[in-house]
Amino acid sequence: MTQSTVTPFVATAGEALIDLIVESDGRLRPCHGGAVYNLTLALGRQGASPLYLNPLSADRFGRSMARALEQAGALTANPQGVVSPTSLAIAELDAQGKASYSFYRDGVADRQVSADEMNRQCTAATSIKAVASGCLALVAEDQGKYLPWLKAQRAAGRLVVVDANLRPAIVDDMAAYCSSVMAALGEAHLIKVSDDDLQILGFDGKPVDAAWQLLKQTRAPWIALTLGAQGAMLLDRTGRAWMATETGPVTVVDTVGAGDCFLAGMVVALLQLTHDDLPHATLSNEEVTAVLQRAVASASLCVQQVGCEPPSAADIAARLQKHAPAVRAVQTGIH
Repeated sequence: MTQSTVTPFVATAGEALIDLIVESDGRLRPCHGGAVYNLTLALGRQGASPLYLNPLSADRFGRSMARALEQAGALTANPQGVVSPTSLAIAELDAQGKASYSFYRDGVADRQVSADEMNRQCTAATSIKAVASGCLALVAEDQGKYLPWLKAQRAAGRLVVVDANLRPAIVDDMAAYCSSVMAALGEAHLIKVSDDDLQILGFDGKPVDAAWQLLKQTRAPWIALTLGAQGAMLLDRTGRAWMATETGPVTVVDTVGAGDCFLAGMVVALLQLTHDDLPHATLSNEEVTAVLQRAVASASLCVQQVGCEPPSAADIAARLQKHAPAVRAVQTGIH
């Protein structure tokens, strides 16, 4: 673990890669990326002092990513870079700024992890209240690394957060991939999914109906459903649901990292609540409002930047003061 007086409150595990973003003239612009890396960076900038469990490469990209985490207030459990190269992704943006990806992930640094080592790292960091993973960590080939870790952290009483964030382009066997994703979601207290994720997982109907179907197939108390420009929802196991929508202007530059920043805002807001047993807490309307407002504001600030540039806690506070998202309880008809 890095030498620091910072106390980690969240442990994150998953991919760290370089997004090579295709510019309009065909040139490739390198940006730090990977859903879990972005989440870690966003948590750090919001003051959650995250502990990133995966090793980074000793190559130029890895050193740059390590510096960015340190500057954001994040800790790394493996401060010495490894010989393996940094993961790469080619990101192409459509007319709406939505990204599609292709990946280069064989023999890379961030996959050099084991469940035993991650559990040891979390046991040593006794201040950790929550753990988070998702996206490329959920591929079937890596299930033996992350699933036992998620199980152990849930058993230890920590809040387990899993972002489905499916990437079909990276796999050949979709059935095995979806099975691995579902196994990880089965260990979560908080699941984050998009409408696209639900379709890929095979849940039919409107996104909110599909989210209820997913909730019934897991033990999770909460599902956060992101709906792009339409906003986001939080559903809980008691059948309650809330919808959050922006009230202020949002000029979308690109959507890279928007979901990661959304989730970071949600996790930070949850950790700020005073429940003794957060994984099993029943949230009040006021608490849900605070959680969704911070999450939506975090995402809205992100999409107005090029690449994933997570906002700071001060940035989010300023936006909430000026343009707090509207949150309302909704009746969905299914629970």
